Amino acid sequence: MTSTISPSRAPPMAKKVKHEMEMFGDLRIDNYYWLRDDSRSDPEVLSYLHEENAYTDYSMSGIKPLQDQIYAEMRGRLKEDDITAPIRRGPYYYYKRTLEGKEYVQHCRRLASNIGAPTSVYDTMPTGSDAPPEHVILDENIKAQEHVFYIIGAFKVSPNNKLVAYAEDTKGDEIFTVHVIDMESRTPVGKPLVGVTSDLEWAGGEALVYTTRDEILRPDKVWLHKLGTEQAVDSCLYHEKDEMFSLDLAASESKKFLFVTSESKTTRFVFYLDVSNPGNGLNVLTPRLDGIDTSVSHRGNHFFIQRRSDECLNSELLACPLDNTSDTKVILPHRPSVKIQDIQLFSDHLVVYERENGLPRITIYRLPAIGEPVERLEGGRTLDFVDPIYSLAMSESEFSSSVLRFHYSSMRTPPSVYDYDMNSGVSVLKKTKTVLGGFDSTNYITERQWATAPDGTQIPISIVYRKDLVKLDGSDPLFLYGYGSYEICIDPSFEESSLSLLDRGFIYAVAHVRGGGEMGRQWYENGKLLKKKNTFTDFIASAEYLVEKKYCSKEKLCIEGRSAGGLLIGAVLNMRPDLFKAAVAGVPFVDVLTTMLDPTIPLTTSEWEEWGDPREEEFYFYMKSYSPLDNIKAQNYPAILITAGLHDTRVMYSEPAKFVAKLRDVKTDDNVLLFKCELGAGHFSKSGRFERLQEHALKYAFIVKTLDMV
Repeated sequence: MTSTISPSRAPPMAKKVKHEMEMFGDLRIDNYYWLRDDSRSDPEVLSYLHEENAYTDYSMSGIKPLQDQIYAEMRGRLKEDDITAPIRRGPYYYYKRTLEGKEYVQHCRRLASNIGAPTSVYDTMPTGSDAPPEHVILDENIKAQEHVFYIIGAFKVSPNNKLVAYAEDTKGDEIFTVHVIDMESRTPVGKPLVGVTSDLEWAGGEALVYTTRDEILRPDKVWLHKLGTEQAVDSCLYHEKDEMFSLDLAASESKKFLFVTSESKTTRFVFYLDVSNPGNGLNVLTPRLDGIDTSVSHRGNHFFIQRRSDECLNSELLACPLDNTSDTKVILPHRPSVKIQDIQLFSDHLVVYERENGLPRITIYRLPAIGEPVERLEGGRTLDFVDPIYSLAMSESEFSSSVLRFHYSSMRTPPSVYDYDMNSGVSVLKKTKTVLGGFDSTNYITERQWATAPDGTQIPISIVYRKDLVKLDGSDPLFLYGYGSYEICIDPSFEESSLSLLDRGFIYAVAHVRGGGEMGRQWYENGKLLKKKNTFTDFIASAEYLVEKKYCSKEKLCIEGRSAGGLLIGAVLNMRPDLFKAAVAGVPFVDVLTTMLDPTIPLTTSEWEEWGDPREEEFYFYMKSYSPLDNIKAQNYPAILITAGLHDTRVMYSEPAKFVAKLRDVKTDDNVLLFKCELGAGHFSKSGRFERLQEHALKYAFIVKTLDMV
């Protein structure tokens, strides 16, 4: 046996039931099609999943002490009793509290002491014996007691700070129930809203706007609910009948408007709802134009519109008067090398979240007084950061203030919350996540390298390692992560769990392959549809570069991806199994062709603009040429760990199950292949914070053992 995890009992072998699928004269046979059971109750299917889980437990039992040790390290770094950076809403500070030994958070608030004073970056929540008392609004630990899985997907405070509407999922299938409670008494207000999404906003203090999904779990309807009335009499504000489009909601920072957007992968248009008069319904703000993507916010007597088109791939920024939305004026023109990611409005400022050369940044513009015309923006101030590579995230801020709150982290800097005074330029650190166990960020080096793809494109790679443990002579172990779909940016951020690898001498790297959005919109366009294979060859080029530059050797190279990143792992395992020692694929999308041919599966119709519609011959054969399940061959594969969630609605559990079953049958090596299907979770794995650490511990123990580093 070449693998170091050496089970002595035979792995489960799924039975074969021939299932033929023919299209364009091409016959495919799927012997494991029977593993798909949409009811998730077929005894034979569940029995097979139990067998796989038992085999994984058995195979890993020999290194249970290592897994327990890694779990203890991870948990030992957590400050278990802590609070998030309090956020000011009106007279209150709101925050989440974690308690020692508890899996879930408490949602809390406390009265501020300086009510009425202007907001300052130096404001802090009063604590201590003479401070206003903490009020626990909701304790998830109590709510979760009756459930294997528990997550709150939205927690929305009413404008008058009297009520909260929260959305809970007790299964992992992302179908939510919304409860409204009085925050002081914690008593329910009206009956819960059932079968809804977690997309939820207040329309004034007496009504909620929410969305529901159709039978393929596409958010297709938006509803207005008046508190105290039955859900059955809620009014439908809009029904999106086109199966390529999904609805979502956003509230303006000014809290005067709600925006309902309908979007496909290439087109997005927007309606607005005047919160002061929700009964008037929706008004069109930007029209539905194929290939035009708009998102909107509001300040004063203007709407601000971020607009992407084929001519302006990285977006431009427009403004229009509220009473004449077709009278748009460009205030920030399109720039080929700078992508406008997002905007955030304040009464006197506009904050633009941008990207250039693979890194995010924040640029701030002062706006003319409300009522004045908004002209082209000039003289923006860009914030500076100390790490060479890092990540940024937006945060709720007070619209009427000049204080911008944002989140910052890097591969060696724990998540940090800053308040920045947009008038004075003063920045104040409000909270850095505490990392216990002797963590010292100065022990780690973080850097960016660039690999060359087969077509000459430069692929950014983010790298972190511990400088006193790594030799950079080719002998170091390396863990390489990739994603590369949906224009999502996997920016270099702090992965607390990865310290258990870094402190064992691993190098941790992220390949920012095409299909993601790290280098702008074109980066995404060049890694989708009939250019999807660039995602895979970029990842292989990144791995080869890391070997060539002596960051590691093939014998020490481990890889991971999740969801669409799991497709990436499945594809590169088929293409270059010799390049990797071990692979982890989480909830992997590996049955691309069969799934995309079936419009009854959730997400399929809306995803044709991402992967292609295989009902067209060109797409059919292109997708077949990389779909991981269709390209498993009789060859040697590295050691592989695959995970799934039974209630996953984004990637059905049957995709990884079929992939494992076929791999077991076809591969020619003795390397270990493990499959773990969580029977009480969905796409985002288990819900408790310590439970999730157990999953990381399993993954890292598998990696460490495969490399013989125990």
